[in-house]
Amino acid sequence: MTDRYSQGMATRRRVLGDAHVNRAEAARTPFDTPFQTLITEGAWGLVWSRDTITPRERSMLTIALLAGLGNDHELALHLRATANTGATPEDVAEVLLHVAVYAGVPRANHAMKIAKETFAAMEAERT
Repeated sequence: MTDRYSQGMATRRRVLGDAHVNRAEAARTPFDTPFQTLITEGAWGLVWSRDTITPRERSMLTIALLAGLGNDHELALHLRATANTGATPEDVAEVLLHVAVYAGVPRANHAMKIAKETFAAMEAERT
């Protein structure tokens, strides 16, 4: 295990939460281990662990990119992560306005639906 892997795992847990990471780790197989190592070291250990922008800002950028590219499953995951990054539903609404202008209204409209469903589920889980 490298230092970058350890840093990545700590950042991944901080952003996505222990429950999600524990489920992902329990599902790891020899087939996907190289991929899991790549994203843990690269995405989480290198990019998400940088301190040049805040976790809130990084979260908003990630949501915009995922929405614009139509990566729905990852979008819902990162919408849930806003509970840990400090990005608010109001931040997400602003991000999706930018997605509408720069990536297209259909993508933003679909992302808005996913955001509303995800935030409603998060609220229901809190009560």
